[in-house]
Amino acid sequence: MIEAFQLSKQFGAFQAVRAIDLNIQPGELLALLGPNGAGKTTTVRMLGAILKPSGGHARICGLDVVTDAQAVRGKVGLLTEYPGLYGRMAAMEYLDFFGSLLGLSAQARHARAELLLRQFGLWDARGRKLDGYSKGMKQKIALVRALIHDPPVLFLDEPTTAMDPQSARTVRDAIGELRAADRSILLTTHNLSEAEVLADRIAIIRSGQIIAQGTIAELTRQLLGAPLYELRLSAPFPASSAAPLLDGLVAIEEQNEHALRYRCPEPNLINPQVLARLASTGLPVMALAEVPQRLEDVYLRIVSEQGTGDREQGTVAHPEMVAGGQPEPQFSPLSTDH
Repeated sequence: MIEAFQLSKQFGAFQAVRAIDLNIQPGELLALLGPNGAGKTTTVRMLGAILKPSGGHARICGLDVVTDAQAVRGKVGLLTEYPGLYGRMAAMEYLDFFGSLLGLSAQARHARAELLLRQFGLWDARGRKLDGYSKGMKQKIALVRALIHDPPVLFLDEPTTAMDPQSARTVRDAIGELRAADRSILLTTHNLSEAEVLADRIAIIRSGQIIAQGTIAELTRQLLGAPLYELRLSAPFPASSAAPLLDGLVAIEEQNEHALRYRCPEPNLINPQVLARLASTGLPVMALAEVPQRLEDVYLRIVSEQGTGDREQGTVAHPEMVAGGQPEPQFSPLSTDH
């Protein structure tokens, strides 16, 4: 549904996007993450047939974004970070105007506008001019505009910017429903928890280049190694007893009298043996579970390492990437609270 091969964009001497490869399937949501100025919006505009690429090529639903630009625009719903609403229009008038540009009949425009305005809680404000809308309402009406022609492909650039928590939840739920209807969605966001909830895959862009791509689990494994597991006991045990007991099975990374953590490349094979050994000694096992790895930890680790590489090569790293100089901790330390 969305394909890009070596897609590039240059503005004069400035290389904004460098040889990006992307492939997004029907029903898949890819979150494109990166700091301000990394090339996210430029990439979205090229894929949406608004900016002409300087190099490479891209296809939307099999249509080339350069030679079939007009047809591509009819397949795409595009929400930009700064939507540029027509403030003197009322909501229904505004949506009717854009629906007509996209070739919808008057009946179809009205039905579609009513459906979406009700879904996003804007129906009662349909007669108000957009200048009188709050920032969150304006963002929602821009999203409704992007959906007015029921497109199979969506490009959403910071869709929940300036929204209150309830409105943001409404938009996230709607995005989930749109993905379930086999639409392909490219989402850019600075909200990592939002990306974690919505995305099937993550791509991280920095200085116009994709520096990492995959599912959260894949990126975590590539960066941090085997999954981390935590074993908790319901009663204290001597710290010195754990290592000999699990010798040959796992290497313990951290422990206290109530819990220990270890990495396990084959949990289906190894974890039952860990539990069997502990049970044979009568140690009171309370829980064994994988320690969640947050997308924030993985993201900061990736961009910090990339920033270090830039400094070693004598190039300038983005300040958001290298602030602090050290990657975030991979996981929170063990506590004695069980």
